[in-house]
Amino acid sequence: MIRWKDEYALGVEQIDGQHRKLFEIAGRAYDVLKDEFSIDKYDEVVAILEELKDYAVYHFETEEEYMRSIGYRKFLSHKVVHDDFIQKVNDTDLNKVDENPERYLLEVLDFIVNWIDGHILGMDKKIVAN
Repeated sequence: MIRWKDEYALGVEQIDGQHRKLFEIAGRAYDVLKDEFSIDKYDEVVAILEELKDYAVYHFETEEEYMRSIGYRKFLSHKVVHDDFIQKVNDTDLNKVDENPERYLLEVLDFIVNWIDGHILGMDKKIVAN
């Protein structure tokens, strides 16, 4: 499971805190996946997806406002990546979640973890290197 590491820090307290929250959501998703005592995980998976979507929208608004405030030149291309993430989460097929919540949660976790890791280390680090 992915854990927060100092290398993820941008040095912008508000954004770093929000990134940590995304890691917390991923961690809870992992806990649901590993919970052997929960028989039907559908409701938990849907709740995590909703929280992820809502928090990502909130976080992206904050990050985009920060980019505008510093005149970040690659703002529009960065925003497109944010919009694509939200679209991916919005495109969740709840019927597939219902058919096999654990498998779907594993796919979602894989996507989230890879996205967070690559996005923070790849794109977000460029904001502060500006």
